[in-house]
Amino acid sequence: MKKLITAVLAALAQSTHAAGADCGSLAQLSLPNTQIDAAAVIDKGAYPAPVGQNGQPQNPALYASLPAFCRVKATLRPSADSDIKVEVWLPQEGWNGRLQAVGNGAFSSTPQYGALAQALAAGYTGVATNTGKEGNSGDTLIGRPEKLKDWGYRAVHEMTVTAKAVITARYGSPAKYSYWNSCSTGGRQGLVAAEYFPEDFDGIADGDAANPMTRNQASTIFSTLAVNQDEAGFLSAAKWQAYRNAVMEKCDAIDGLKDGLLENPMACKFEPKEMLCKNGDSDSCLTAPQVAALSRVHAGMKNPRTGESLHPGWQVGAVPNTNMMVGRRPEQVAIDTFRVLFNNPDWDYKTMDFDKDIARADQLGRNLMDASDPTRLKAFLARGGKLMMYHGWSDTNISPLLGLDYYNKAVAANGGRVKTDNSIRMFMLPGLGHCGPYFDKMPPIVEWVENGKAPDRIVVNHAGPDGKVTRTRPACVWPQIAKYNGAGSIDEAANFSCAAQ
Repeated sequence: MKKLITAVLAALAQSTHAAGADCGSLAQLSLPNTQIDAAAVIDKGAYPAPVGQNGQPQNPALYASLPAFCRVKATLRPSADSDIKVEVWLPQEGWNGRLQAVGNGAFSSTPQYGALAQALAAGYTGVATNTGKEGNSGDTLIGRPEKLKDWGYRAVHEMTVTAKAVITARYGSPAKYSYWNSCSTGGRQGLVAAEYFPEDFDGIADGDAANPMTRNQASTIFSTLAVNQDEAGFLSAAKWQAYRNAVMEKCDAIDGLKDGLLENPMACKFEPKEMLCKNGDSDSCLTAPQVAALSRVHAGMKNPRTGESLHPGWQVGAVPNTNMMVGRRPEQVAIDTFRVLFNNPDWDYKTMDFDKDIARADQLGRNLMDASDPTRLKAFLARGGKLMMYHGWSDTNISPLLGLDYYNKAVAANGGRVKTDNSIRMFMLPGLGHCGPYFDKMPPIVEWVENGKAPDRIVVNHAGPDGKVTRTRPACVWPQIAKYNGAGSIDEAANFSCAAQ
């Protein structure tokens, strides 16, 4: 790593001067293992909005309002089989002196252009990568160990090193601060960066992390098998909704307010057997086999030989995604994860051994795609790094308890809550799902890193089906929860205070 940094600095000394370089000249920038594919100015509002799966432009108003920027496209080849595509978007004017890196989703090879655009619009230099692969499955990684390294951890690191070098070349001085801002697979990438490359970022805003990936995807397979153990135990979507409704009916008011939200679902005492059908089967009750299946899912993945908990399961009232993990077949990402790890394109998820296969996957994933050892955060924290985690309590794709599990282990591994309170904070978001645009993550992490003010509460938005905000609420630093002050609208965050549970 030190050799790479030295080489980058030497290249910059030959390619730049104190005042920086114009955008077009960055095409000739010489950096280790890097090919600059293009460097050109995009005029204000001239970048076209990407087309979504529905064939319509995505968020055209955002792209129409973008300031002029220097778009640098590069290919990074840290190995002979690497082909890491990177885009760096640098404001032509008004740069705030900061780098914001954004992550990816699942096995997606598409840079998050929407997140890049948002970073640019806020004055940041933004950077994103395709993680070194093409396509949205894991197929292209099977039998390609160097590409797997790129996807697992190396692409984000190389992307960040390159972006910092491009910034220095363009502006004549380095970024004052570097940030990570992403969720889901991007959440995993952020925690991997903190554990593997502690000098890459000063602050990490990390949400709904699919981490550790091996255990998380194994849990998806476990849950699918749990509800398909026999036909009688399978729960329809209507049954899952009935379960959720029953939990809310019993526990909605335990936090002091009946508002359709559970501030802390773990405080709810509800057993699936309370829904046992008494007058024949219907969508509003559960049969005995369905009670057993639901209980298996919520208890979480366990080692069948030792009984050890391998995954924290799901909180009371949780409804896992009925298409991805409690349907007839697990999501393809889960299957691909183990086909890639075990280097076997024919691996069958139905044969998964939750003893031997988990141990094998743990070993293979530890230094490849998992952030599974929070003791490795010590170097990141020692240099003043800040980790702001968040997770929606209504996330149906990744168990919120998984996020809490990593947070609790990180706190314990680094000296306890008092010692880590100014370095690691967790925010649980009642009623909110997977990776939504519920709040702007950058202001609180920037304020924490640069001004030493740790976030105590974050105002989050609840929106209706049309996307319009219908309610604001504070998300409180865990383990506090939001409590109603007793007066004013329950849809306004100003009428709530953070307090101990």
